[in-house]
This record gives sequence, C-alpha cells and structure tokens, in this order.
Amino acid sequence: MKNLWNDGDAEKLVADYAMKGVARDLALRVYTTRLLGGEPRLVLHGGGNTSCKTKAIDLVGDEWDVLCVKGSGWDMGIIEPQGLPAVKLGALLKARSLKKLSDEDMVALQRVNLIDPSSPNPSVETLLHAFLPHKFVDHTHSTAILAIVDQDDSEALSKKVFGNKMGFVPYIMPGFDLAKAAADVFDADPTVEGLILDKHGIFTFGDDAKQAYDRMIHYVDIAEDFIASHGKPRSEKTALPARLAKPAEIAPMLRGAVAVARGEGRFDRMISDFRTSDAIVDFINSAKIADYAGRGVSTPDLSIRIKTGPMALPAPDADKIGDYKSVIRQHVENFARDYRAYFETNDALDDVKRTMLDQMPRLTLVPGLGMFGHGRTLKDAKIASDVGEMWIEAVRGAEAIGDFHPLSKADLFPLEYWSLEQAKLAANKPKPLTGQIVLVTGGAGAIGAATAKLFADNGAHAVVVDLDAARATEAAKKAGNGSIGVGADITDPAQMRAAFDKAVAVYGGLDILVSNAGAAWEGRIGELDDATLRKSFELNFFAHQSAAQNAVRIMLEQGTGGVLLFNTSKQAINPGPKFGAYGMPKAATLFLSRQYAVDYGAHGIRSNAVNADRIRSGLLTDAMIASRSSARGVSEKEYMAGNLLGQEVTAEDVAQAFLHQALAERTTANVTTVDGGNIAAALR
Repeated sequence: MKNLWNDGDAEKLVADYAMKGVARDLALRVYTTRLLGGEPRLVLHGGGNTSCKTKAIDLVGDEWDVLCVKGSGWDMGIIEPQGLPAVKLGALLKARSLKKLSDEDMVALQRVNLIDPSSPNPSVETLLHAFLPHKFVDHTHSTAILAIVDQDDSEALSKKVFGNKMGFVPYIMPGFDLAKAAADVFDADPTVEGLILDKHGIFTFGDDAKQAYDRMIHYVDIAEDFIASHGKPRSEKTALPARLAKPAEIAPMLRGAVAVARGEGRFDRMISDFRTSDAIVDFINSAKIADYAGRGVSTPDLSIRIKTGPMALPAPDADKIGDYKSVIRQHVENFARDYRAYFETNDALDDVKRTMLDQMPRLTLVPGLGMFGHGRTLKDAKIASDVGEMWIEAVRGAEAIGDFHPLSKADLFPLEYWSLEQAKLAANKPKPLTGQIVLVTGGAGAIGAATAKLFADNGAHAVVVDLDAARATEAAKKAGNGSIGVGADITDPAQMRAAFDKAVAVYGGLDILVSNAGAAWEGRIGELDDATLRKSFELNFFAHQSAAQNAVRIMLEQGTGGVLLFNTSKQAINPGPKFGAYGMPKAATLFLSRQYAVDYGAHGIRSNAVNADRIRSGLLTDAMIASRSSARGVSEKEYMAGNLLGQEVTAEDVAQAFLHQALAERTTANVTTVDGGNIAAALR
C-alpha cells in the first residue's frame, strides 16, 4: 500500500482552505480523508470514516470542543469540510458512562449536539471516534485487513501479524456497544497505535493527520506483505465448456430472472453492470467459487450493497445456451429461497417489526466470463460490481493464508435490517421508470431528445441513437441519469443490431423502444422515382421493423414484457399533398405497431403509436414551415397553430404522449393523437 502523503499538496490545500476560513486541523483532515477515500482497497462507497478533535464556534459565538467526523452520504474521496460536521465533544464523552443507548437515541444525541443543525447525520461510529483520546482517528475496511480478520482464528492471527502494536476488538455491531468495547480495549493498553476490529476493519490514530494516515498505510502494508509471503497454492479450477457463451447472450436472461415480480405482469426491474478482468476471471474460475459465495460478505457493511453475498452460476455453454435461462432461474429461485429462510429464521428471534427486503441477488459470478452487479439504477449496479471486486480481493487474501470465515449470517442480519438503514430505504422512493432502459431512435432530433430527457427524468436510463454520433452523445448528456449516445445508420441492420447490443452491454437489456427516427421527401406520388420511394420505406418503415425485432428479441429473453412505441405521424391516416413518399411507409408503420400488439401481447409486450403533426424538428424545419404556410396562404404562426385548440404543439407534448403510453400498463394497440385537434386525422 503506497503512502500518498505529499507535503506540498497538503500545505496547498491548507492555504486554499484558509482563505475560506477553514482551520488547519480540518483542512488536513480533509486532505488525508481524500487520500484514504481514493483507494478502493481501503474505502468503498460509504465504508470507513475519519475524524479530528478541534474547536468550533456556534451560531451565538460560543466556542466548543468538537469532534469533526464524516457525515452520512459523503464520499471520502471527494469530501469537503462540510462533510465533516462538528459535534459537541463533551456530550459525546458523557455518553460513555451510560449502560445502554439505543441506535435511535444515539442518532438523536449526535444531532442535538451538532454545531450546525443543517449538517448531515454524523457517522454511526461517531462515539467510537469520540471515546478514543487521539486528535485524529482513521477507519477503513482494508481488504488486506479483512483477509486476516475473516478467519476462524482471527485474534491469534492478528497478534501474529501485528504483535502488540494493534489492539484487537471482538466483533460487535457498530454503534454504542462497539464504541465502549473499543475504548475499553484501548484503555487496557494505551500504547497501541490502532485497533483491529474482528470481521470489520481497522482504526488507526495519531496526534496529527499525517501520523494517523501513516499508521493506516503502515499496518495495511504489513497485512499485504504477510498475505504475499505466506500465501498457499490456489484451489483447483472448475472445468469450463469448450465454447463459452458471450456476456451479451446471457445478460438479458439474467436481468429478467432478477427482476422482482409484483404480480399481474408488473416487475421492479434491475440494471446490470458487467465487469471482467483477468484477476476477476481467475478467481471466479475456482472450483470452490459457489462455496465462497455462500459463506457471505467480507465485512458486514457490504450487506447493504450485496445482501448476504454473491450468487454463483455455472459457466455458460454456448452450445447449450437455450437451456441456460432455466439454469439461471433455478439459481435465482434457490438464492431467493435461502434469503427468505435467512430472514424468517432471524426475524423470529425478537419482537422487532421488520419488512423483508426483496430476495434478489445483487452480485452474480459467472465462471469464464466475469460478474454482473445488479441494482435499481446504473449507479447501484456499478456499486455492486465495485464491491464485488473488493470482495474478491478480500476472499482471495483470506484463502491464501487460511480459510475465508466471515461474519455469520445470523450476526449479519441485525446490520442488514438495522433500523437506521431501514429508515434510509423507506425514504428512497423510486421514480415511475426506475430500473428501466429505453432506446430512442432519431434521439438527437427535437422529439427524440425531448423523449429521452423526459424518460430519464422519470427514472429510465436512455440509449440515444442517431445518425450523428456527436449529437446523440450531447442529447444523452442533456437527458442525464447515466444515459448514453450511440451513432448508427438505422437503415443498416448491422448498425441497428450494434445499437441494441450496446444497450445490453451497458445496462443488461431493454424495456422500452421509442422508434422515432424518420425523414420526409416531397413530390407528387405519380411523378416520384422508385429510388426515393424505396429510400423512404427503408427509413420510415423497415427501420421501424428492424428496431422492433431487435427490441422483441431482448424482451423475450428477459421474460418481463416490454413496450414498443412508434412515431407514425398524421400522414399515416390523413395524407397531405406531395407527401405520399412519407405517408405511405408511415401508414405501414402504424399497422406494424398493431401487428406487434397482436403477436406479442401474450408475452406482456405492449405496442402503441403516437400520431403527431406539425412539430418543429429536423423533419419540419423552418424552411419547410415557411414553404407549407406559404402554400396554404397563412402566416407561419397560423400554420403551426392551425388546429382546433389554436395552439402550437411541441416536441415535449409528443414526449408526454410517449411517456403516458409507456406507463399505461393495460394499454396496447393504441394510437394517441398529438396535434392540437385535427378532425381529419382523428381515429375512431
């Protein structure tokens, strides 16, 4: 473990923060917290915390001795001073004399003693930081330390590795009891430079920020060296099929299997993040990988991210890929069954009222390929994958020097179902399209971009497909929520397939298609050359069919239904002069949407269309608006508002219609008219 302290960088940060009124102690606390937080082998997604004891002035000018400790929700890698809220130290120290203190009362005690009442909740390990007398205290979940404490003989091994320089604290769930126990261990031998927490992690401390940080790196380095020099031969590898299936072939199957069924064709879907490397594959190809996965998580904090541990699948045989969906579903059913038993057994041990979380795995290991992180958002899925890499690192180290023996699942349960975590989950309300993936063709145009943004605002991750790759990327950036842009000529079947493959590669599958791309060619139908007409059909009909075929292919593999949405235009039912080359393929596309509704309704796949008119876009350009209004002898404003409502219809109005159809769970074969009112274009 490399020590990243740099005197120049530290002093520069101190000087920069001094100009903002931040004291030296707190500035250096920020500096070393970032150093720790930037190393995933030490700190990952909320794990770990730091503190310093200093002075602060409250709102009425009184000065207090305070503990500045990491606040809930802050990433240590990018923390700012406000991410280390100041808590009055005297009240915290007084709490040590109490015989017991509930988690809720502990949080209340910390909040009522905040110098700034608008600060985030201090860490649940605030009292542990307070009870240690040192000015600076650091805590991480180092994977090397976990390799040592995740052993049956962890205390003896810890003494062997660190001697008397580190105290050892038996496992206790974070909170008041752990804080008292850790402080008692330190009091028994105040010469120690840190504490090893069984099945949990490491604390180091010092008189200044550098000393506490140096000690953290030093003892983690000792652990890493011990593992490297005492490692035993690795376990034998599992037999792999002669020809492995590709990740893209199994991703939709897996994503469908881990979707949470809510009854009557409704699902809470997951996003999947595929992760692979030589190190990942080398480890999960172990013949014992299912055994490792079944033992649990390397530190109890990970239960918040990957539940009781990963799910391990057998390697997928490309020559038997048709059977693999049932293999996946059986493993998911087994995982869910075991999780229910875990919950029911441990929940029955007391009278606390709990709501069981969903039973789906959050990390899936696939020998020969890699691993899939699952989450309701792409961020959550990536976090699960990140955690998976560190789980592998810790288990590999533990197995190298002994046997991976993490915290028992009975002891894990109180943390996964901690009242504080349950409160966080209850406050996290999903959006209507959370967990869903939408692909929008013509996504950089006015209607496509508005639709991608509206769907992303409602929780979906959007794949914005457009002929212009740069504009697609820009539209995806504006849509937000982790959306991506893909450049593709959708009249080329290979490029169309590649766009859908990208959706699978990034998110694991697809739930909604908005087949929107189109272009218009003018000319009287009797004088139109065949090449122009065929070109229009390629884009305005066959590209829609190609998009729908690709979408249905993925949706059927997932087995969770889906939505096909087509932009058909009023020309499909109310042809305008010299617009036959556009209207005829659009009429065919309208019929196409209904045919998909007929053929795939039994699979839960809905198909609807939007019939829009006179929308400012790349198709209806300013020049075309001028031409059409002139031909009709009206002003451009009158032309654009030439409907029953007398109002111009916008791309955002069309996007709203697509969103309505996506959310209307019992609607299919529908055509929604968005034109401000045109009786000639109205359907029955």
